[in-house]
Amino acid sequence: MSTLNLTINKQDYQLDNLDSRTTLLDVCRQHLKITGPKKGCDHGQCGACTILINGRRVNACLTLAVMHDGDDITTIEGIGMPESLSALQQAFKDNDAFQCGYCTPGQICSATALIDEIKQNWPSHVTTDLQNPDGLLVQEIAERMSGNICRCSAYPNIIKAISQVLENEMNDLSKTDAVQKSEVTGIWSPPPSEAQLGSQTTNHNTISNTSGGRS
Repeated sequence: MSTLNLTINKQDYQLDNLDSRTTLLDVCRQHLKITGPKKGCDHGQCGACTILINGRRVNACLTLAVMHDGDDITTIEGIGMPESLSALQQAFKDNDAFQCGYCTPGQICSATALIDEIKQNWPSHVTTDLQNPDGLLVQEIAERMSGNICRCSAYPNIIKAISQVLENEMNDLSKTDAVQKSEVTGIWSPPPSEAQLGSQTTNHNTISNTSGGRS
């Protein structure tokens, strides 16, 4: 038995006399009544219990709660609630990316980490070109989501929802990179205005006239 301090969804919890063999999934569901993570197989094979620990996706049924004192833990409740859906949650809703919904919390937690992994250029076994949104093929997303099973077989809609958000994220990242390059290296800069072009033409004519120009 031990005392454990956990931070889940930005809220601190203290559990006294906790059996050190208790999984993080059981702590969430049974002790703290955080029921977003689902118990499916309880063997790390279905992904229904997927949560984020320090931004990395983890099967909560396979890790002991005592291992995560001081870690930043996020469940589906910390990603978004009905009144304030995240972009991924909204995309799942818009694309009917669920039927019974039992696997959905784990799917969305996993997809949230997936997007961060791709933005950080983490390769997978089927990676083509992570810098090009057009290169993020169905196979790429399917490979990265292979740890999350949907018994209702809503996979096409799940991939469609993730693709939609991922494309927006990558486009926003490309725009941010372009601005940063302009500010730091000068590689990219906005085109000159008409006034600037007119000024350059005037200066060129003045220089040509005073130097005699060329025949």
